[in-house]
Amino acid sequence: METDVTKKPTEYSSLALAYLGDAVYELFVRRHLLAKGNYSVNELHKAAVRYVQAKAQSDAVIALESELTEEELRIYKRGRNAKPATLPKHANVGDYHRATGFEALIGYLYLQEKTNRLLELMDKTMAILND
Repeated sequence: METDVTKKPTEYSSLALAYLGDAVYELFVRRHLLAKGNYSVNELHKAAVRYVQAKAQSDAVIALESELTEEELRIYKRGRNAKPATLPKHANVGDYHRATGFEALIGYLYLQEKTNRLLELMDKTMAILND
């Protein structure tokens, strides 16, 4: 698969940004869990599910929404309003759409190489979900 490194993050579809954001978010969750201690892979997986499910991501982005910049809010809403090919089986549609918007924002920040902002939002997300 060829990649176009000249493409700007805003030129990707919202669902493509969410696809990347899902992977980036999963990595942050795994890093967060490993920092808590050396647990079995089974325990780590069970703990990770709590963070990566659509409801958790939806709750996090609702709490963070007022802290997003105008640009971030625009990307989030674009992702939230995207029309996925399938609907979720284990989440309500509203949570799923908000989670998709959240993942699109993460993918966008990653492609923009806004590492400090991404880390800030991920740290806040982990704190929200730990409460």
